[in-house]
Amino acid sequence: MAEANEEPRVPADIKCDDLVMSVDCHPSRPLLALGSITGAVTLHSYSVDQNERVRGQRHHKKSCRAVRFSPGGRRLYTVGKDKSLWCVDVDTGGIRRKIKPAHESAINSLLVTGERFVATGDDEGTVKVWDMRSKAATMELHECEDFISDMILDQQQRILLATSGDGTLTAFNIRQKKMVLQSELHDSELLSLCAIKGEKKLVCGSGDGVLYLFNWGEWGNMSDRFPGHPSSITCMVALTDDVILTGSSDGLLRAVNILPNRFLGVVGEHQFDVEGLALTHDRHLLVSSSHDQCLKFWSVADIHRQRVQPHKKARHATKSKRLGTAKNHNNFFAGLAEEEREEERCSDDDDDDDSSDDDSD
Repeated sequence: MAEANEEPRVPADIKCDDLVMSVDCHPSRPLLALGSITGAVTLHSYSVDQNERVRGQRHHKKSCRAVRFSPGGRRLYTVGKDKSLWCVDVDTGGIRRKIKPAHESAINSLLVTGERFVATGDDEGTVKVWDMRSKAATMELHECEDFISDMILDQQQRILLATSGDGTLTAFNIRQKKMVLQSELHDSELLSLCAIKGEKKLVCGSGDGVLYLFNWGEWGNMSDRFPGHPSSITCMVALTDDVILTGSSDGLLRAVNILPNRFLGVVGEHQFDVEGLALTHDRHLLVSSSHDQCLKFWSVADIHRQRVQPHKKARHATKSKRLGTAKNHNNFFAGLAEEEREEERCSDDDDDDDSSDDDSD
């Protein structure tokens, strides 16, 4: 019987031959897909006992920038710098559809909206929506002046939201095939986004380390901003309705509570920039990829149970607190335990300098 304070077991790291550009987890099985800078796409099964490479294919002539499973897990979609869009059968590896070129510029982002419907965004700011039963896009709009960094779709599958390197958030109505609204220009590029609070709030990660918050439907102006990341927020996923997990160019993975805005602590760490994040199908593990060519697994099961007291001030030490497997996953953390305890003792009465002064509703 495991002791109460025993660290949770996680799968071993997956060492990759090339830089991993994108990672995604199967929606119902312990299976993940990797897209590499060489254009190769590989599938791996994972468990605490053994990881296994299931299959590898060279889809793209240049780097594969995004891989995404369909909601049912039967298909895998990939896009790349070579401007192509592929659909592959997950079980057999057979090609279901390939469109090349799908864009006039390199494709940078991919969103799967159904078993046969996907959205793509390229380096020049063009967004397309596809019905993969044909080779023609059902919607094509160019409203941004720089690369499309990330996209999400609302629960009604009507409004597509896209962040761009030009510092804007843009809302598209994919049924009416038109832009709904575009935000004001921000000081830095917007790189990542996710919906929280029952789709009442949207969070955008920026190149200057600030989280921008928007009220749902009010895309023109932000409702709040939460600084604190020392480097760009390259990727993020929503763990719960209140907590997001962020990957940053400083190599750290952080858990952040939104409204009240608090850093819960550090989930894990890479040696270099974090390139991609994905949650496993049971949402107990976070998978991260980085420029260090290493795929890592982190336990986030305990974070589900964390609660933030709005009336209490945040402590500076909490920002660097190590959570779950981050405590001993890497030797980098071994010498920090005593330093962290000392910092906590010294900062019990510190003011909250990690949170915005006013938490919006």
